[in-house]
Amino acid sequence: MAVQASPMIRNGVNLTQLVATVEAIKATPELAKFTFRAQNTWEAGGRSRTRIQGFYGAGQEDASREKPFELVGDEPPVLLGTDQAPNAVEAVLHALASCIAVGFIYNAAARGIEVTELTSSVEGDLDLHAFLGLSNAIRPGFQNIRFRYHVTSDASREKVEELCEYVQRTSPVLDIIRNPVPVTVELA
Repeated sequence: MAVQASPMIRNGVNLTQLVATVEAIKATPELAKFTFRAQNTWEAGGRSRTRIQGFYGAGQEDASREKPFELVGDEPPVLLGTDQAPNAVEAVLHALASCIAVGFIYNAAARGIEVTELTSSVEGDLDLHAFLGLSNAIRPGFQNIRFRYHVTSDASREKVEELCEYVQRTSPVLDIIRNPVPVTVELA
């Protein structure tokens, strides 16, 4: 009977599984294709609830989540909400920060970099003129986003900067924000 080696873990990332995933995708490129889903229900005023559960990935429908995740969105009182949850644009900032963190930690682990601290702050500037129907000249989304992070690790500043640049090139959420994505909207 063969003895199974313990997985190699760095920064809380199972490197053994990460390498196996990369090798599986190299061998079968279709495994890299994923479809994520979310269903939203308006509740009242500026408040809505989004349920996220199943997704398609790694060549099959994933049913590993026994219960859905629920994300609530609301608006601050100044925007006529009840301030019980972040608003949608704040959720975008969270998505960006979370994606950068995952990309940084996974890639640091793969490069042999031990990270002891990773924090970030994200700010986005938005002008409500378009949202309120007061201007067609101003875009309704963020005009600018500033992302700043702090890293404590065993790597040199140069290695951390190289990793930061790599993560920016490979972050799905940063790519979604930086580049137009075709969106189809229909009324059922």
